[in-house]
Amino acid sequence: MKTSTPHAEEQRRQPDAAPRRWVKPVVVAAVLLALFALIGRLGPLPGLGDLLGDETRDRTGPALLKSIQDMSRYEGAAGDFQVVVDFQKDAKFLPDAIRGTRTLYVAAGSVTAYVELGRLDHEDVRVNSDRTEAVLRLPHARLGSPALDPDRSYAVSKERGLLDRLGDLFSDNPADERAVHRLAARHIGDAAKHSELTARAEKNTTTMLEGLLRSLGFERVTVAYG
Repeated sequence: MKTSTPHAEEQRRQPDAAPRRWVKPVVVAAVLLALFALIGRLGPLPGLGDLLGDETRDRTGPALLKSIQDMSRYEGAAGDFQVVVDFQKDAKFLPDAIRGTRTLYVAAGSVTAYVELGRLDHEDVRVNSDRTEAVLRLPHARLGSPALDPDRSYAVSKERGLLDRLGDLFSDNPADERAVHRLAARHIGDAAKHSELTARAEKNTTTMLEGLLRSLGFERVTVAYG
């Protein structure tokens, strides 16, 4: 027959102290989480903006100069354009809910029109003997490449099928983004071709050359294109 001593009986009556040690940290953590949630809902308190605010760090390395090109053109005009791109990519034998993407993208960009002045020779610039009359024959104005403005371009919506959503978990799918940007640049370039940019560039180039040569003493300046 087992007998218990008074010391053993006292140990059985006392609750376990190990769980009690974790109660206080858990309560403190819960109170802090509730406090941060309340601050996030009501807004940061004065003096806590630096503590709870976001911090942005730029870890970009130095830019590398790849090439330098001498410019010998006069940009006489520039146009700002905006186009809403509706880009859809489907699978042949699968419904859109399974495989396919559709992106609605508002693209803003600019196109410049310029006159090339670096390839003129002595036959293209004629000056009379007393340097009072000059005749210039220039090539027609041309359009530069469309340049998209990322600050004014944005995606309105992007619909993706189930397989495309699963694929996005493993990659950012940059190929579709490049396709949308190329399509936007193409539409902006086509719009620039049907605009009056080249005519405006030739007119402004003529005005610039006339003012420049007249300031050098020429009384009559003739500028022709083509």
